[in-house]
Amino acid sequence: MTSPATTGPAYAAVLAEVTDALHTVLDDLELDDTPITPDTRFVEDLDLESIDLVTLTAELGGRYGDRVDFPAWFASLELSDIIGLTVGQLVQYIAGCLR
Repeated sequence: MTSPATTGPAYAAVLAEVTDALHTVLDDLELDDTPITPDTRFVEDLDLESIDLVTLTAELGGRYGDRVDFPAWFASLELSDIIGLTVGQLVQYIAGCLR
């Protein structure tokens, strides 16, 4: 059974925003050939480095403002969690903050 936090218009809208932000921030990585899904991993699948994640969250911070506290969320994660972070986990966090 699918969780309401991972379905519905809010989740879909945030997924679209995150995908758009990835394309904006990382246009030189040719993401057009890489499908972005909730299971896409930032490090392993997209080869993002820590500076890329900082740039991405700055872009998303500009879109969502104070409603989403990216620094606090990342600070709460272990290094292994950040390395394995998926698009879906980020989207779920953002969608939860927007409720």
